[in-house]
Amino acid sequence: IAGFLIGPRMVMGLLAGCIGSAAMLAIMMGNAGGAWDNSKKLCEKLQIKKTDVGKACVVGDTVGDPFKDTSGPSLDILLKLMAMVSLLMAPLIDGKDDWELWYVGAIISLLCLIATGVLMYKGILTWKDPLGGAADGAAASANKVAPMSEPTVTKAPVKVWGNDGDKDDLRAAASAS
Repeated sequence: IAGFLIGPRMVMGLLAGCIGSAAMLAIMMGNAGGAWDNSKKLCEKLQIKKTDVGKACVVGDTVGDPFKDTSGPSLDILLKLMAMVSLLMAPLIDGKDDWELWYVGAIISLLCLIATGVLMYKGILTWKDPLGGAADGAAASANKVAPMSEPTVTKAPVKVWGNDGDKDDLRAAASAS
C-alpha cells in the first residue's frame, strides 16, 4: 500500500526502519529470554525456589521462554516476509515518481477500511473479551477455592485389588465388574 500510495522511496524508508527496529528488538528479546531462563536455572542450582527471589525467577522464566522461543524468531520471519513482498511488488512501482500511483494505494486502503467495517458490523472483529463470561463464573465460585499461596492436599480413597497385586487378581477383579 505504501509503495503505491507514496512511491518507491517510501518503501525503501519503510524497509530500512523496520529492519533497524525489528532486528534490534528480535536480538533483545532473544537475549533477555535467555537471561531469564538462566536466572531460573541459577535459582534451582542455589536451591532458593521457595523464597521470594525464587518466585521471581519462575515469573521471569514464564516471560523469558516465549521471548526466547517465539517472539524473537518470529520477528526475523516478519523481516524476511516484508523484504520478499517488497521484492515482488518492486516491478510494479519501478520507475514511478512519488505520488504517481496514489489512486491505486487509496483504492487498496479504502477496500481494507470497508472490509474492516463489514467485519465489525458482523461481530467478527470486536473488542469484546471472548473469555469475559468465564471470569464472571470464576468470580462467583472464588469463595469456594483455596488461595494459591496455601497448598491443598486431597486424600483420595485407595482400593487395593487382591492380596499381593498379581496380574491375575487384577484381571479377575476387572472381569467380575
